[in-house]
Amino acid sequence: MADKVWRGPLDKLDECRWKIPRSYKQGMRVDGIIYADATMIEQVKGDNAPDQVANVAFLPGIVGHSMAMPDIHWGYGFPIGGVAATDPEEGGVVSPGGVGYDINCGVRLVRTRLREEDVRRDLPGLVAKLFATVPCGVGKGGHIRFSQVEERKLVAEGARYVVRQGYGRPEDLAHTEAGGALEGADPDLVSDRAYQRGAGQCGTLGSGNHFVEVQVVDEVYDEAAAAAFGLAVGSITIMIHSGSRGFGYQICDEYVNSLVKAAQKYQIGLPDRQLACAPVNSPEGQRYLGAMRCAANYAWANRQALMHLVRLAFEEFFKASPAALGMDLVYDVAHNIAKMERHVVGGRERLVCVHRKGATRAFPPGHPELPAEYRHIGQPVIIPGDMGRASYLLVGTPRAMEETFGTTCHGAGRVMSRGQAIRSAHGRDVARRLADHGIIVRGTDWKGLAEEQPAAYKDVNHVVEVVHRAGLSRKVCRMRPLGVIKG
Repeated sequence: MADKVWRGPLDKLDECRWKIPRSYKQGMRVDGIIYADATMIEQVKGDNAPDQVANVAFLPGIVGHSMAMPDIHWGYGFPIGGVAATDPEEGGVVSPGGVGYDINCGVRLVRTRLREEDVRRDLPGLVAKLFATVPCGVGKGGHIRFSQVEERKLVAEGARYVVRQGYGRPEDLAHTEAGGALEGADPDLVSDRAYQRGAGQCGTLGSGNHFVEVQVVDEVYDEAAAAAFGLAVGSITIMIHSGSRGFGYQICDEYVNSLVKAAQKYQIGLPDRQLACAPVNSPEGQRYLGAMRCAANYAWANRQALMHLVRLAFEEFFKASPAALGMDLVYDVAHNIAKMERHVVGGRERLVCVHRKGATRAFPPGHPELPAEYRHIGQPVIIPGDMGRASYLLVGTPRAMEETFGTTCHGAGRVMSRGQAIRSAHGRDVARRLADHGIIVRGTDWKGLAEEQPAAYKDVNHVVEVVHRAGLSRKVCRMRPLGVIKG
């Protein structure tokens, strides 16, 4: 964590945009842009994360701007909320620090035909059923098992593989970013240690900020978009937040170390060792991308398997099939990922490597990668908040495509470290306060609940309002938490 407050230049461009001029540090190739309003920018300065925005601007081949969303806070190399695109034709690099350790940590939203009164009848019982069905916690193994040969197929094919094994439906894939798999994943580039750490963890939630949450839609801002996504006020939804578990962490850890040497080999001058990188088109860059894609595919397979378990829990609890309950996937989005995408930069279309570190893809209406039934509306953008306030569904916009390589924020963003959060509250007190507001929470330990208390996060309502006003994504509806399980 940074130990000083940002005191560098921040030029106000408008009510939601602030610029760090490239003149701030010799070696910056582009300006930095932070999306925040006047109130939030003071909070942003508090952990010096803007300095990381400036440091990212040093990356070879960076195009556009080094950007940060309003959920920005200090991270490894890139800030959380950091976005940057590099052009391989101009020596553009790929940096593990721009993806993060939990590769393809992401979130999916499931709709149902249930109403709030249906789950209120025995909300504690429903939460207990979910907690008993979905494996939670650090290193916790799951009920869904694959052999070593199957694991290699899983990381090559992602969610497609687990759907073929019966853990989901083919239509789930159409409502998953990238169809639930990145092409170019190479299982041979993954170490034995990573496979060992991933064994038995597909279909497990993990710990930290990962969760399964039962929610109710309590406000709709765009009736047409909400209807396209099958949602209305009073609808029950389920949100699933998890990533690539120990498998992805191990891959990041190993390739960060190897890319430190690559940066030296290619004589890349960087202000922060945590920005270790290699040219996208170099052997080292291609090896990292091949392994990173395996971790991304593992994460999509994991969330697909988790959704299968959630469907099972609801089926057993309500004595009705998932189809009868209308448990359809609205969408699944990645948060920590580097993807090769085509964007218009400087008046011409280019293939660039887009790093989204704690940021969400937000493609506009008409984009060919969107499901046919959503193409007239735009990509669903899922923004989870904390377990005491709300979460949001938005849609992508043309302005995001023009400004941020089709990207918006990914969540609320922390304002307390985990240590600070533990010192400020006891988990039992957190659970009791949430229960007083009608929210039932189950976790594997009290410490984890203290770490994830609502006060540890920015107000998601404020964060979402900034990206909505900035035009990076448009609000569709808000979901209020009813029941939460955590690792």
